[in-house]
Amino acid sequence: MVIEFFLLAVISEILGTIAGFGSSTVFLPLALLFFDFPTALILVAIFHIFGNLARLTFFKSGIDRTILVQFGLPSVMMTVLGALLVSYLPQATLKGLLGIFLLLFGIGNLLKKVPAITPTIFRLVVSGGVSGFLAGLIGTGGALRGAALQAFGIPKTKYIATAATIALAVDATRIPIYFSEGFLQAQEVWYLPLLLAAAVIGSLIGKKVVDKVPQHRYKVLLSVAIALAGLLFVVDWLL
Repeated sequence: MVIEFFLLAVISEILGTIAGFGSSTVFLPLALLFFDFPTALILVAIFHIFGNLARLTFFKSGIDRTILVQFGLPSVMMTVLGALLVSYLPQATLKGLLGIFLLLFGIGNLLKKVPAITPTIFRLVVSGGVSGFLAGLIGTGGALRGAALQAFGIPKTKYIATAATIALAVDATRIPIYFSEGFLQAQEVWYLPLLLAAAVIGSLIGKKVVDKVPQHRYKVLLSVAIALAGLLFVVDWLL
C-alpha cells in the first residue's frame, strides 16, 4: 500500500510539473483508494504545497516579479471573493461552461487559431483577476491559469514558476482550515515525509522533461493538457 501510494504521488507530480497544474486533480481520486475523503483531501493539499515549493526551487530562474504582481496578486485576491460566492452561484453550470471554454481554447491553440496577446498591465490584471475569481468559485483554477498565461505567450519556465507561486498562495489559505477541522489524524502524520520525497522526485523528473521540450512543442503539450482538463469538466457536468 505504501509503495503504491508513493509511486502514484510521484507520477501525479511529474504530470503536474510538466503541465504546470493538475497534480492534485490527478492524485485526489487516487488517494481516495487508500483513505477516506477528509484524510485524502488534506494529504493531497499538503502534497500540493510540497510540489509547488519544489517547482519554485527547480524553476526559480523563471520567477518574474512583474508577472507575479500584475497577474498573481489580482488572482489570489479574487480567489477569496469567488470562494465567498460559492453558495450563491450555480457551480456545476459554471464548471461546465468553463470546461467548454478550456476545451475550445486548447483545440484552438492546437489548430493555431488563437492569436497571441500582448501582456499589458491591464490585460494581466484583468485576466489574473478573472481566473482567480473563477478558481475560487469552482474550486480549481490551474487549467484556467494555464490558458490565461499561455495566451500571453509566456515562456515555459516563467509560466511554471508563476503558476506554482499562485497555487502556493491559494493553498496557504485553505490548509489551516483543514487542520482546524481535524482532517489530519496522528496516524497519518508519518505520510508527510513520504509525500515530501514524492513531490521533490516528481518535480525533478518533470523539470528534466520540460528542459528537453522546445518552447513551441511545450505550447502544444500545454494546449493538450488544457483541452483534456476542459473535457473532464464537461463530462463531469453532463454526468
